[in-house]
Order: sequence, then C-alpha cells, then structure tokens
Amino acid sequence: MLRVVNISKNFGNQTNALNSVSLDVKPGEFFSLLGPSGCGKTTLLRIIAGFETASTGELYWNDLRVDHIRPQSRPFNMVFQRYALFPHLTVFENVAFGLRVRRVDSRSMKDRVENALNLVGLWSHRDRLPETLSGGQAQRIALARAIVNEPKILLLDEPLSALDQKMREHMQTELRELQQRLGITFIFVTHDQEEALALSDRIGVMNNGFLEQVATPEELYERPNTHFVAQFVGSMGSIRGSAIDHQLLQLPNGQTIRGTLGHVQPGAHAEAFIRPEKVRLSKVVSGSTRLSADGLRLDKGEGINDLRAKVLNMSFKGLHYELHLEIEPNQRLRALVPPEKMKTGVNIGDSVRAQFSPTDTFIFNCPSELKSSVMSGIA
Repeated sequence: MLRVVNISKNFGNQTNALNSVSLDVKPGEFFSLLGPSGCGKTTLLRIIAGFETASTGELYWNDLRVDHIRPQSRPFNMVFQRYALFPHLTVFENVAFGLRVRRVDSRSMKDRVENALNLVGLWSHRDRLPETLSGGQAQRIALARAIVNEPKILLLDEPLSALDQKMREHMQTELRELQQRLGITFIFVTHDQEEALALSDRIGVMNNGFLEQVATPEELYERPNTHFVAQFVGSMGSIRGSAIDHQLLQLPNGQTIRGTLGHVQPGAHAEAFIRPEKVRLSKVVSGSTRLSADGLRLDKGEGINDLRAKVLNMSFKGLHYELHLEIEPNQRLRALVPPEKMKTGVNIGDSVRAQFSPTDTFIFNCPSELKSSVMSGIA
C-alpha cells in the first residue's frame, strides 16, 4: 500500500501547490488523480516518483518511508506525458535502457524486453526507430519501458493527452486491460473526467492543491461531497438561490428546490446541482394539465421538485435530445430526453415543467467568488 501523509508543497509563492494531502492507494488498484490544470495533481505524482521534494509530510510504501529515498531506488516507474523516447535508439534499446543502466545480464534483459513488448503487442516493432511509430505505438513503447523494470507502482502523467480522440479511447481500453493483466498499482493523472470515470477503481478529485474527495467513480457521480466535485465530475445543471434551511433552496422568483444531499447553512447563498438525465420533462398543455414527453399524465408526487420553465433550445445528440430550459432569467437547466419520448412534440418556446427527485439534487454553499452573483441572477 502507498500512503501519502499530510503532503504539502510550496514553490516559494504565496499559494501552496499542495495543502496537507493524505490518501492511501491500495495494492493492485487503478487510482486516478483528477482535476483541472494547476490543481496540484502532477506535483503530487512527481513527489511520489521522487522528482519533487515535499515541503512537509511523509510518503510510505507499506511500512517503509520512501520520501527520502532517491527516485531510482523507489519501487515505482513513471510514464511521462510526452513519452521521452530516445530518437536514436531502436524500440528494443529504448525499452532495454533502464535494464542496461542496472547492469542486468543480456539473457535476462532480452527475455524481459521481449515479454514487455509482447504485453503491449509490439515485439514485431523491436528494430524500428521512434520516428516511424504512430502516437499510439509510441505510447505503448513508453509503457513497455516502464513495466520492464517490474515496478510495484506505475505512475502515469496524462499519457493519453497527445492522442486524437479515437486513439485515446482505444488506448484507454488497452491501458485498463494491461493493468489488470499485470496486477500492479497504477496511479494515473488526468484532467479528463470521462477518462477517469472509465478507467479507475477509485478517483481522488483535486482542486487548488486540496484533495476534495476520494471515492469510486459511481460514488463520485451519485454522491459528490463538495461544490467543486458536483460541478466538475460529470454533466450537471445548476440553479442558484438562498437556503431556507439545510435542504431547501429558494430561487429569486420564489420557486423552491429541495435536496437530500450536500451541505448548506440556512440563509447562505447556495447552488443546487441536478444531472440532466435525472430531469423528467412535461409539457404544459392547458391550465394545470400536464403530459410527459411520452404522452403520459405526470402528477407531482410528494416532495418532488417541480419547476416552471421555458424551452430555449434543443438539439439531437443521437441517443437523446438535449433541451435547454430557462427557469428564470439567466437561470437554466438541461434535460436529456430519449427520441422515443418526444412523441408529443415539445418545441422551442413551449412552457414545460422540469421535475426531479430531491434524492438526485445536490445543494451546496456557493464559493465566495459566486456569492455576489446569486441573487442578481447572473449565471
């Protein structure tokens, strides 16, 4: 197990790159560090690798403290964002480089390089130079060069970011399958939330040097613990207002939203987050009569959030229609409706009801930079 204990890093400016970060990474786990650029995730990875020194804190591999051990003596290997292949060496020599430095005998070196290249499906490319490789092939060579040293933990700093979308999706599958075959711990840095959700056993979400939440992909998606995690992980719509109590938010136009998740103080400026696939759309036909998009009468159940809205825009996305709903000026939600549910013909400009359960509603205090805009309706 890798234990990160109260790691902080200050580069000399007034803001810490890392602020007392603590976490445990389990043996054989695919663990991702997720966050926007500049949040501290790569700094933490480099401290684990030994390329940066923490200002405070400790790092343990099982019961051994390793933060004072040289990088080459730690049981970790790192795959960099730009691969860093030697252009004048063949694929074989690139993969064998670390073994030569360690003076591994030639027979063992050949066997280990062959095994590593077979794992990534590129033994047949062993005599080629890096300039003849595609981006995906270069990425796999970089992986082979790391795993040939038989590390206990493989550290990956956004290794897929230079690939096009199709190749990136393909390499995500290969990377996950490789990790499962090897059975070793992967610590993966990314700013791509979909990538983290698809690959990881658990995810640590970072923001401004703080570790906001550590959880499984499902837990992060269904139960975000902070305002930042709610707005960063997965697609969300949000509405701002003033908290009446711990679970009730009042909009400037008087409508209210109840939530059962999140943390908010009465009287605070707050924001409610709702995932668009959780919004059930119903068209106002006449008076109080409402029909759902598939033509079924939709009654307001006890406690169900039920907001008046207007359809501002809609677009076909293949698996669903995406509708943009105006709840009040500059306050919008989105709803995702399957094509077969659009039989009643909801159109732009229609009056509708947006309904969603309190159990699917996350309400948090607004960060200080957003508070001034809440009651003025600025989104």
